[in-house]
Amino acid sequence: MLLDGKVALVTGGGRGIGAAICRVLARYGAAVAVNYSQSGEKAEEVAAEITAAGGHAHAFQADVRDAEAVQRMVDEVAAHFGRLDGRVNNAIAGKQNGPLSEATPEDYATAFDFGCKAVVNTITAARPIMREQGGGRIVNIVTELWNMAPANWSVYMAGKGAMVGLSRSLACELGPEGITVNMVAPGWMVTEKVDTASEGSRKFAESLPLRRHGSAEEIGNGCVFFLRDLAGYVTGTYMPVTGGRITQVGM
Repeated sequence: MLLDGKVALVTGGGRGIGAAICRVLARYGAAVAVNYSQSGEKAEEVAAEITAAGGHAHAFQADVRDAEAVQRMVDEVAAHFGRLDGRVNNAIAGKQNGPLSEATPEDYATAFDFGCKAVVNTITAARPIMREQGGGRIVNIVTELWNMAPANWSVYMAGKGAMVGLSRSLACELGPEGITVNMVAPGWMVTEKVDTASEGSRKFAESLPLRRHGSAEEIGNGCVFFLRDLAGYVTGTYMPVTGGRITQVGM
């Protein structure tokens, strides 16, 4: 059990990749705090599923863009589980793709709120707890598009680019406190929204070196690597989980 005795908080943990991350962390022994903003029922379902399988999980509400709400949530997590060892910043919302001509200032503000402001809020709230415990782990979910920068994704890249920059700088700043900051960069992963039988999906899978779509659970596997003690000397790292796609386009 690579994460036995660890407590991890996952933002946006009620659905999609966030829910998959929660399940994988619990499978490897972590007690999981499932954060949600509005998807309370889904978050409760994820926590109940983990508990029914013999794990430990509880749902916690907070809009990660609200610093005071995040502080309350982190305090509740620490009180409920007795500690907080890891943070996975996964929450995202708002418009993500489309041409510049159709994007609004509000679209960019939302992307920045989740890619930067929310990350700062969660790390600021968790930092004193982790420092008192002698260290901790931060994992930020970024994107393979950081390496590719395609057209019509400037809104998404504005948020994720901020997250990449924050991660690299904070890895240096928080390292002396024993807190590592790393990044997992998903490719096009299979979630409940992906039709793997569609022609576009099949052609994409066949184009990858591994010749298959990745599952959302494989993003959870990447998080396990960074959260476990064996990665204690790894920080500031950007790890693509893309089936080899980034190898093909370069880093």
